[in-house]
Amino acid sequence: MADFFRRLFGNLFGKKEEPEKQKPKQVDMATTAPLTDQQISSIIANQNLKYEMKQLIASVGQSVGKQREHNEDSVLALTTTISGGVESIPFGLYVVADGMGGHQFGEVASNAAIRIVGGNITKKFHSYLYNLPTQTLQESLQEVMEQSINEAHQYVQREAPGSGTTVTAALVLGQQVTIAHVGDSRAYSIYPDGRMEAITRDHSLVKRLEELGHLSKDEAENFPHRNVLIRALGQGENLEADIFTIPFPQTGYLMICSDGLWGVVNEKDLFRAITEAPNLHRACQNLVEAANAAGGPDNITVILAQMIG
Repeated sequence: MADFFRRLFGNLFGKKEEPEKQKPKQVDMATTAPLTDQQISSIIANQNLKYEMKQLIASVGQSVGKQREHNEDSVLALTTTISGGVESIPFGLYVVADGMGGHQFGEVASNAAIRIVGGNITKKFHSYLYNLPTQTLQESLQEVMEQSINEAHQYVQREAPGSGTTVTAALVLGQQVTIAHVGDSRAYSIYPDGRMEAITRDHSLVKRLEELGHLSKDEAENFPHRNVLIRALGQGENLEADIFTIPFPQTGYLMICSDGLWGVVNEKDLFRAITEAPNLHRACQNLVEAANAAGGPDNITVILAQMIG
């Protein structure tokens, strides 16, 4: 174990040195001075920052909305980076769940979903991330996600019968994103050139009718039963989640949100709210404010993640 930490941290955990003979105390002549206006302007204007290591950063925004008295959305966002030697491992786990089934049970279902999914995945990865580097996962990333979704499904059926929830979860490990998805919350890849690609498929009645050719895209946007789901966590005996792995959107953003955002703000305005913000935190607040400005008919939840370096 000592050798492992010595490899990671150099001499920080090395052999204790013998105390040297006391030397005459030296006076520190270093001084500080304020930066000039020109130096500050140069720092602010520099848009081509280079980072020495890959880092994953993320932020969250949430609101009950303007027309609901109770919040049935739940959200989980965990981000960490482990770096030592020549390897940097960004790790992130992001989950959005939009509950349904009444004033109380919707909240129970969505909260259980994020806690069970999040808890199972972090337990699986604890040894991989923080213990000896020789330890490896026994299951694939997609198997870990599927097991976690199924356990949450069984819990909601048992503890909150009749309720249900959407779940969209993203597990970021290095440059890859593994998605587990049920319902009509969404994950997007967003690129600097203006492209917004929905990387999940809605499990809703309106989406199914559109896929079968019974509704046009314009008709689907105005369909009166847009919130009817054909698949949700906690509903039905056997749950089939969409689980897949894609590359992290380089130079762009990963966004996960409930339909309280994507259902009321068009993609052009979503993109502008993100790209015109000075940081991810402000971008999330911009998105929440845009949904509320459009009437805020539902609870609003959003996660934004970005890989830098």
